[in-house]
Amino acid sequence: MTETLLKLRQAGEAVLRTPARPLTTPEIRSPEIQRLIAAMRDTLRDAPGVGLAAPQVGFGLQLAIIEDRAEYQQAIPAAQLAERGRVPVPFQVVINPVLSVVDPTPQVFFEGCLSVSGFTALVPRAAKVRVEALDENGEPRAVEAEGWLARILQHETDHLLGRLYVDAMLPRSFMTSANHARHWKDRPVCEVCAALGLPLPAN
Repeated sequence: MTETLLKLRQAGEAVLRTPARPLTTPEIRSPEIQRLIAAMRDTLRDAPGVGLAAPQVGFGLQLAIIEDRAEYQQAIPAAQLAERGRVPVPFQVVINPVLSVVDPTPQVFFEGCLSVSGFTALVPRAAKVRVEALDENGEPRAVEAEGWLARILQHETDHLLGRLYVDAMLPRSFMTSANHARHWKDRPVCEVCAALGLPLPAN
């Protein structure tokens, strides 16, 4: 790890609310973008997080990275991992993504963001999506994803469109990460919704 860490931009900075521009293939293969990808990887692992978009580190480019390492999941109960459809995801780069919904059934779980530090909320996301994009070499790739990877892809694609999860969250569920850990982390989502006066989710 090179420890080339980038500053994480926080809600309120214009770059997070401005649609990012696509990258050309020569740009993707340039030393500048390759260095940015490496620095974003180091920043994501240092945070740590499971996804990071270029606007989150101050670059208005349609570039995001994803990595959900097995070590991040070790402390999470197996039943909770299964409920969320969460499995380890190797490091991958997503550039100029086009996301389409395959199964729109809303899945409601708590979601956080490195650019909304210290908070979390319940966010409905489509159950299954397809993403067509370019990889770090400018080569086309397509992925159909469900479960937690589908959520990550929707979250990161939103960043490239100038959106944050707070735009899609259930507002009554918005809370500090500390209070989530203290009161709600191990409770089923349906129980949380009932306690907070929210409609019960479909999932």
